[in-house]
Amino acid sequence: MKPIRVLAVLEATSITGPAKNLLELARLAREERFNPSAEVSIAIFRREGDSNVFLDAAAQAGVTVHAIPERGRFDRSVIPRLRALAEELKPDIVQTHAVKSHMLLRSSGLHRELPWIAFHHGYTWPDLRAQIYNQFDRWSLRAARRVVTVSLPFRDELVERGVGASRISVLHNAIDPNWAPARDGALRTELGIPAERKVILIVGRLSREKDHLTLLDAVETVWKEGRAVPHLLIVGEGPERPPIEERIRALRLEAHVTMTGQVPSARPYYGIADVAVLSSRSEGSPNALLEAMAARVPAVATAVGGVPEIVTDGESALLIAPGNREAMARALGAVLTDEGLAESLRANAYRLIEERYSPDRRVRALCEIYREALARP
Repeated sequence: MKPIRVLAVLEATSITGPAKNLLELARLAREERFNPSAEVSIAIFRREGDSNVFLDAAAQAGVTVHAIPERGRFDRSVIPRLRALAEELKPDIVQTHAVKSHMLLRSSGLHRELPWIAFHHGYTWPDLRAQIYNQFDRWSLRAARRVVTVSLPFRDELVERGVGASRISVLHNAIDPNWAPARDGALRTELGIPAERKVILIVGRLSREKDHLTLLDAVETVWKEGRAVPHLLIVGEGPERPPIEERIRALRLEAHVTMTGQVPSARPYYGIADVAVLSSRSEGSPNALLEAMAARVPAVATAVGGVPEIVTDGESALLIAPGNREAMARALGAVLTDEGLAESLRANAYRLIEERYSPDRRVRALCEIYREALARP
């Protein structure tokens, strides 16, 4: 069976979770061991001055990327350019990632000519423009032949928005079991983190739904209770940086928090972490959790979205309610002071990565979704 030609459309400058998974899909799916296999080309919307991080990562993975020029977020000239690219590449299937790509694909009319698979990664609410795009999803996704989402709560949300349940597939993200970084004392020294401190790591965009403020409150509690001497390492960038910096000053945690900003890869930072935390108020299938599991770093996470579908409380992670400062502080303190608990969480979580969340399993599932989409009239 010849490879299925796929054109994947997304908005990407940095390496977000969806971008990581798409690059991994494009790299692996073309291998002959998958039947059917897939040849994935990627189209991104690119403005003058955009970061090259995504393009650099794609080039390193040997993945073809087509840049569609745009002047701004609502530039409708990208629609004929998207149609022209589809005419040039002649894909068997077109897929989109996130609300902007969904809306532009449906506006282009390509869904009437090609099987369309829309990947739903959940919603963020950073500004009014993003909220407008989110509302357009009610119109966009109803026209997709198949919608792939990352958790059962997201599936239920899509059904409420009018997407037929029979057209929705739930597929968690994946990570290479060999992803774990080496322990790197040099990085710790470079960041100026004293040797006696236990490193709490959070990786992700600095946005409201990630709830860094509750995490900062919990770190202050751990510090004041004296159960461990913590150092919080915040990896990522985003619109919530000013409130986060303000809370750090208010809690007098300047000497106990390091903010790295945007980095090419979060991987090295797991090599110096004693515990990874997800303090989010909403999540889908968080890559940061899978990264911690693969890196053998014990995790504390809020029981939101698809998190309880991935890990079990007390067995492969410690799960807490979102926004609960005291519960988060207790969980962090327990992992940082009980090596037996930390080792048990590490071992059980890594076993899950090997058994359930490998990239090969995800690619096989997606190729089967492609095959079924092509088979439908």
